[in-house]
Amino acid sequence: MTIALATPTTSSVPTGEALLAATGVATAHGRIPCLRDVAFAVRPGETVGLLGRNGMGKTTLLRTLTGLLSGGPTASIRFRGVDLAGRRPAAIARAGIALVPEGRGIFPNLTVHENLILAARAGPSGKREWTLPRVFDLFPRLAERRANWGDQLSGGEQQMLSIGRALMTNPELLMLDEATEGLAPKVRDEIWKTLRIVAATGMAIVVVDKNLEDLFELADRHVILAKGEVVFEGPTAALTADPALVHRWLGV
Repeated sequence: MTIALATPTTSSVPTGEALLAATGVATAHGRIPCLRDVAFAVRPGETVGLLGRNGMGKTTLLRTLTGLLSGGPTASIRFRGVDLAGRRPAAIARAGIALVPEGRGIFPNLTVHENLILAARAGPSGKREWTLPRVFDLFPRLAERRANWGDQLSGGEQQMLSIGRALMTNPELLMLDEATEGLAPKVRDEIWKTLRIVAATGMAIVVVDKNLEDLFELADRHVILAKGEVVFEGPTAALTADPALVHRWLGV
């Protein structure tokens, strides 16, 4: 078994044609570097777990890949063969990348129905596979609460709404930051079940979450960040077979 524990290089990007391929990502908050020459890739239909302790750069990477932060002068962020580095978030979203942010980001003064239809559009290929009825089938609780304001929902319902809203954009890549943070165990189970259903449709997914057991079960491959650098990239089997490695980079 070979496990990559080196500083990131272009060679850490998976072989084979990637849906998303980012290299040279170097993001800073002011003068403080947050990501250092990061390479990150996702293949079509792949689920990737993005791991690391708090403050190691996970959220920063997702925000950079979706245009909310600059990737730095050396960054190349190619999606479906097109370099999106420097593009505005709206353009990146239209290209087919959807983010479910930490904190959910729903509109509190809009109803569930309005939050969903506000985001509705065809995907980059012109298809509308994720419609309002399909999202309500996925989340029956949202159908029951369709007339409620966003700020009248529980935390779990808000997370369902945030995921449903992202799906309404018909993305080819779905990214979730802290997918189940702060949710009750029963609701967490429902979210993981939902992500398995979405993954089974062939959509590529990137998930940040602290529930390692569930994430190991869901993801095909994992990337671990430490101090803004990739310190591990490999399949789930390689990671779960080495408890010392998990403790070193993810233990508390």
